[in-house]
Amino acid sequence: MKLGLPDAAFIRGKVPMTKQEIRILTLVKAQIGPRDIVCDIGAGTGSLSIEAARLAPEGHVYAIERKKEAVCLIEANRERFDLENLSVIEAEAPAGLEGLPPVDVAMIGGSGGHLMEILDRLTQKLREGGRLVINCITVQTLAEALDYLHVHETVYRYEAVQVQVSRLRRAGPYDMAEAQNPVYIITCTKEA
Repeated sequence: MKLGLPDAAFIRGKVPMTKQEIRILTLVKAQIGPRDIVCDIGAGTGSLSIEAARLAPEGHVYAIERKKEAVCLIEANRERFDLENLSVIEAEAPAGLEGLPPVDVAMIGGSGGHLMEILDRLTQKLREGGRLVINCITVQTLAEALDYLHVHETVYRYEAVQVQVSRLRRAGPYDMAEAQNPVYIITCTKEA
């Protein structure tokens, strides 16, 4: 299984999608194993959920998304990639986490303003040694996540990186760098 499907491989609408370079880094940080149980909160188009399901063929991925258009896109992408180990939950987190089994990996791409409550619920759901990856596109989300991790420093070990990707595009006879939005990736491991 190859990691890092091209962005064009996914059915897209007007819903935000985690771009290929950020997906690759997020999935490498998540260290998803073939039997892992994974949840993707704020799944958007499902690009991370799809790649996670491909990495965990004997496990299961739960994509939690509150927006109907996004849920439809995730379901369409699940069908496109013929993945039976991916369930789509149309719900706002943290409520959408209620019926889930304990998870090995949790990814947060969107929180709908409920990050603290989501992290509290995930702290209960995440197995010891489990990984939590939070993608932050705003400094406010970054600050909120770091505040939580500082308060829970006996529960989580974490690292954070800021990633800025630029893509070349043609400008007449030249190639010009076009910057993408920077993303902060926080990777946490739940302590035993």
